[in-house]
Amino acid sequence: MWYHRLSHLQSRLQDLLRGRVTHWALQQSNFKSLFPLAIHWHHTASKSLNCVWQQHEDHFELQYANNVMRFDYVWLRDHCRSASCYNSKTHQRSLDTASVDLCIQPKTIHLDETTLFFTWPDGHVTRYDLDWLVKNSYEGQKQKVIQPRILWNAEIYQQAQVPAVDFQTFLETKEGLKNFLQNFLLYGIAFVENVPPTQKHTEKVAERISLIRETIYGRMWFFTSDFSRGDTAYTNLALDRHTDTTYFQEPCGYNNYDRAVINTVPYDVVHRWYTAHRTLTRELRRPENEFWVKLKPGKVLFIDNWRVLHGRESFTGYRQLCGCYLTRDDVLNTARLLGLQA
Repeated sequence: MWYHRLSHLQSRLQDLLRGRVTHWALQQSNFKSLFPLAIHWHHTASKSLNCVWQQHEDHFELQYANNVMRFDYVWLRDHCRSASCYNSKTHQRSLDTASVDLCIQPKTIHLDETTLFFTWPDGHVTRYDLDWLVKNSYEGQKQKVIQPRILWNAEIYQQAQVPAVDFQTFLETKEGLKNFLQNFLLYGIAFVENVPPTQKHTEKVAERISLIRETIYGRMWFFTSDFSRGDTAYTNLALDRHTDTTYFQEPCGYNNYDRAVINTVPYDVVHRWYTAHRTLTRELRRPENEFWVKLKPGKVLFIDNWRVLHGRESFTGYRQLCGCYLTRDDVLNTARLLGLQA
């Protein structure tokens, strides 16, 4: 019994001397006095910061602003924002990441007010603001969409009473454009009203937020009911829920409606595919998940084809419609330029 106990203590002592800090050493109060090297936290001079840190053999641990963060030393060296390592104008690295020693460790670490200083073996000094580390910590934080998205159904959207943006406000003010994009990012749909009902003005609205994407349908498409086109979209028939261009190499999203022959899956998968399709279709067709909008001349609708499916009921009479596809990167870039973290 004593042999096993002594052997266990010797093993723990060896671990501690190698710089390994274990929860065991912290929890077993009877042995705290035996192992003064078990843990050594560095406190800031200002108690109001409530900041402590510890230098481990292979990482740096920081407790600050109600966060516990661990940073690999390679990451800390690679993200140095000094003038020789980072171009603050282009926001690009000057440091060659591949040149950083994967086993690098700082020679010294110290805190001055709210700035941490890491001195590396070659004498280079990296400075990190504590709040910057909190903002950019990669551990312990859930993967999340930066700009909030609302998962909605018809009731949620109607109760939100999301306002459309007026055409002139949309074109002439940053505030109007920002409000529009905020609604678009939140819900995946947004409206601009009082637009002169012409293709030219519709194009002008689209260009306010993005480059227009050239496709096989042209830059701007304009159509009315024409059965000779060989496309249901050009008729007055109903269109089931769908997204567009799923046959492109860079499609807008999933299309539950237009499908080619299913000939790329083996026999034993086909029935499972139809079972899954039935489940999805049932969910999509639930009335509470449908939001009906009656479009009228002068009302422009933007749809995020990665989030929201669209369709229409059959109709009678004469209808003209024009539209286009936008480049997603440019839409998101416009939102970022306006301060939205898209």
